[in-house]
Amino acid sequence: MTIDPAVTLETARSCPFAPPEQHLRLLREQPVAKITLPTGSDAWVAARYEDIRTVLSDPRFSADRRHPSVPRLTEDSAGGMAESPLPKMMLEMDPPEHGPARRAVVGEFTVRRIAALRPRIQQIVDEHLDAMLDGPRPADLVRALALPVPSLVICELLGVPYDEHDFFQTHSAQLLNRRATEQERQHAALELAIYLDKLIKAKEQEPTDDLLGRQIAKQRDNGEVDHSALLGLAFLLLIAGHETTANMISLGTYMLLQHPEALAALREDPDKAANAVEELLRYFTIAEFAMARVTLEDVELGGTVIPAGSGVLMLANAGNRDPEVFEDGQRFDIDRGARNHLAFGYGAHQCLGQNLARVELEIVFNTLFRRIPDLRLAVPADQLTFKDEATVYGMQELPVTW
Repeated sequence: MTIDPAVTLETARSCPFAPPEQHLRLLREQPVAKITLPTGSDAWVAARYEDIRTVLSDPRFSADRRHPSVPRLTEDSAGGMAESPLPKMMLEMDPPEHGPARRAVVGEFTVRRIAALRPRIQQIVDEHLDAMLDGPRPADLVRALALPVPSLVICELLGVPYDEHDFFQTHSAQLLNRRATEQERQHAALELAIYLDKLIKAKEQEPTDDLLGRQIAKQRDNGEVDHSALLGLAFLLLIAGHETTANMISLGTYMLLQHPEALAALREDPDKAANAVEELLRYFTIAEFAMARVTLEDVELGGTVIPAGSGVLMLANAGNRDPEVFEDGQRFDIDRGARNHLAFGYGAHQCLGQNLARVELEIVFNTLFRRIPDLRLAVPADQLTFKDEATVYGMQELPVTW
């Protein structure tokens, strides 16, 4: 079967536990295909695991999101990101610009450095569970735990006042909402940029012992402070550092509650949490549409030639179910132990904060189900609502009781 290029790419999940069936059909029948995006423009999609890894590691594919041919799932003004109020962020840089930008900050996210944060993350989780247990039932796990824990962690890491969390959570949600207008997203981006600009300027005057303060000090030692680069870094880490992990906490909790055998195994052996986290990341692949590229020249991918200047969108959710890599990939199995999934991307742009996300998720799931062993849904599962409109998939709320 050949997919008609006029067919529109499906972006909403008909089931919260699976990619759109169209994506799985592409994986099976035409893993590299030209298709129409919801905006009406054309793009190529890659659904097979190895093809996705090739795109993410081959320098002939540009990560520049300001390129006019980059695939867009929402209507943008002419020029798209080229008119963004934001400075260029690391995730949209190509060589030789990308390497030095990443190396400057990668030391903040090493396994050793993140391990040193474990006691504080544990304290934050316990404090929020204390408040939840002392509060009314049922409780919304999204508001009580899933959102505030990673928000507070990233705020402390960056040196952002946590009492401003409502502001950046509201604006980042608007920025990632595919149903928002282009003007609404631009406004949210501008407001966040103005806020972070003031914060960084204050730290430039009086450097603080946090990630942004240390970056300022390092840049001063090497010459002048690059304010624009710091703004792009702060913007990326603030949004990516709370939105993705928050959604994985709520989705992961829901998934484990729906699979009591897996939850029982996790309760019996907390060391299974690391593998459980990897499987949850693979299974949901919540930032499925975050990876987009543009060909800098004609490139053959999976036996198909993609012309220069073409947009390429990777269907990572389908790639993470590729039977050539993940046996019975449609099945949820916390003993799978597959760290080679695509949920954090691949190659030079692989998620900078993946070590932090893993530690947060492990601590949350082990602590939540140890302290509240009789946790359960407070409403029927078919009443739960999901973020089908968001760039990063998740749950609107998760009512629970005990």
